[in-house]
Amino acid sequence: MDLFDRRETKSGDDLRPLADRMRPRTLAEYVGQPHLLGEGSLLKRAIAEDRLFSMIFWGPPGSGKTTLARVIAQETLSHFTSFSAVLSGVKEIRSVVDDARTRLQDRREKTLLFVDEIHRFNKAQQDAFLPHVESGLITLIGATTENPSFEIIAPLLSRSRVMLLKPFSDDDLSLILKGAVADDKRGLGALNLDVEPEALSAIVWSADGDARMALNTMEAAASLIDAGPDGARKITRRIVEDAFQKKNLLYDKGGEEHYNLISALHKSLRGSDPDAALYWLGRMLAAGEDPLFIARRMVRFASEDVGNADPRALMVAVSAMKAFQFIGLPEGELALAQAAVYLATAPKSNALYTAYGRVRETIRRTGSLPVPLHIRNAPTGLMKDLGYGKDYLYAHDFEDAYIPQDYLPEPLKRQSFYSPTERGYEKIIQERMDQLRKLRNTRKP
Repeated sequence: MDLFDRRETKSGDDLRPLADRMRPRTLAEYVGQPHLLGEGSLLKRAIAEDRLFSMIFWGPPGSGKTTLARVIAQETLSHFTSFSAVLSGVKEIRSVVDDARTRLQDRREKTLLFVDEIHRFNKAQQDAFLPHVESGLITLIGATTENPSFEIIAPLLSRSRVMLLKPFSDDDLSLILKGAVADDKRGLGALNLDVEPEALSAIVWSADGDARMALNTMEAAASLIDAGPDGARKITRRIVEDAFQKKNLLYDKGGEEHYNLISALHKSLRGSDPDAALYWLGRMLAAGEDPLFIARRMVRFASEDVGNADPRALMVAVSAMKAFQFIGLPEGELALAQAAVYLATAPKSNALYTAYGRVRETIRRTGSLPVPLHIRNAPTGLMKDLGYGKDYLYAHDFEDAYIPQDYLPEPLKRQSFYSPTERGYEKIIQERMDQLRKLRNTRKP
């Protein structure tokens, strides 16, 4: 009798996924998050003293947000109500609030409202919670994978505490999996599984700190094997690889982790660490990031952080982008890797970036200053009569193709924006600018 035959003989509850069946029911069963639930911690004391406050659980998928909310309700004897922001709106919120008010008046029972994916609620929907959280009618626990600073309205944040749930450690996941394999009531104990240490390690590695993914993989692996002559089922690393096929790296191209990884790549390039740059590049590509997004960021980096310290950096970055467009995946990844190493090891200067920032600020402050008459275009006789282009000096008519004259608007005469560093090619640029300055002081227009 295989796993699915066994399930058909059990109750409907056993048809739930293993990850759901193995949810901890009490705080004692909960594994992980010691920074939140350790002895003397704020949350642990609030639960023990039944002095709950509204919270936002912020953490990656599978970090135990829903489970912890259920456990808190159980420990504090609160009525647990749950709904998803994807499927619910203000109407459902009002219904929950009415039920909570009736429950409190009739039975003195508190309500813990758990809102999954609370970041999907718009401002008006989040506003609907405010008076009831403020009055204490409901204790709100919102769960989100997105940064609450950006996704949760300020009034609701000020009435809640943000609790950061971290991905489960490898030791935590091993403990959770071993518990599921041994549990013959809610877990896989009745299957008499023998899990090789290498197989267990492979499941832990594949889960990336996600307990739900780890349990799903274990359940899938168990479904792939038949019992041996002694009734045992052996889960090997090969079976596990068949179960999860390919490791799914934690990544959301529209979420915070997207920006965390591109930030890590950018800062590694700026910090001149080619090994870290290659690693973060590889992480993003392995997770399915658009390679051209990475290429565009490296082109930007070539001007922002390398600039004229190495003018070739921009050419290398643009060439890598074009090379990828030409040959595609997977061969094109190597061109991006080449560019990453070049940018990481190139001399660095943000002088160009800083100079352009000064220009933008000056324009914001001074507005549309008129172009000096002598450098205006004069395609018509009328324009010439008005003085357009008058007294303009053609640089190539003079020695070294240089003659001092003013090119900035009158209020900005002699304004300096660009200050080269002494690094790389900018040292040569600085020498050239010094030479031109001397010529300006000795030559008369």
